[in-house]
Amino acid sequence: MTGEKRHYGEAVHRLLSAQKPGHGVPAYLRWVNRGLGRRLAAMGYVLGLSPNAVTILSAAVSFTGIGIIAFATPSIVMSWLAVLLLLFGYALDSADGQLARLLGSSSPAGEWLDHVVDALRLPAFHLGLAIGLYRRVDAEIWTVAVAMTFALVASTSFIGQLLAEKLGPKTVSAPGSNARAWVSVAKQPYDVSTSFLTVLCLPWLGTFMVLYGALLIFTALVALASLYRKYQWLASADVGFSQETS
Repeated sequence: MTGEKRHYGEAVHRLLSAQKPGHGVPAYLRWVNRGLGRRLAAMGYVLGLSPNAVTILSAAVSFTGIGIIAFATPSIVMSWLAVLLLLFGYALDSADGQLARLLGSSSPAGEWLDHVVDALRLPAFHLGLAIGLYRRVDAEIWTVAVAMTFALVASTSFIGQLLAEKLGPKTVSAPGSNARAWVSVAKQPYDVSTSFLTVLCLPWLGTFMVLYGALLIFTALVALASLYRKYQWLASADVGFSQETS
């Protein structure tokens, strides 16, 4: 495509027609983040960026936000800046895959890089919070333990989801693949964007810990249910596979 002029509007239209189905995914991811990612992918297309460059940019933006949470003095301005950077990085995380599809350049290496960044970013956000809480004179040690527990839950949930997608049979729909719209709304607290938004309350430690602690409990319960469903799905697929090959 060297020398060919790339048009933003045309790229957005092409991406819209090839949008992944959003059945069963949280509301922000389904109706906001993928739309933002689509526009950022179109912008990257016009600028001539590669999908891997967008992945690296996503990581840089996200970890800048995490660094602010970990080491800056808590304030309203700090919280807003950190949240905006985290949500921007989240949108870029959606953009890299969409750009790859637009360019027809999807590759195992690119997907691997994307997953590695995700696997690092998710627990790093909560570990950044743990560092920030540890540095605060008005925070007790148990608040640090809550953030570290959340990092463990987020990491386990992510790898469980990823492995189910990779190990499950491609001809069978994964649990939640045909879910109704209300399921997306119900799952919104489980989405990482909700965790990011709690940072807006970080200047008010008591309010933040109530919201963040409740979110940890909800996330852990949903993660346990999701992991159980995926295990049952993979176990039933394994039985079917054994019967077919016997």
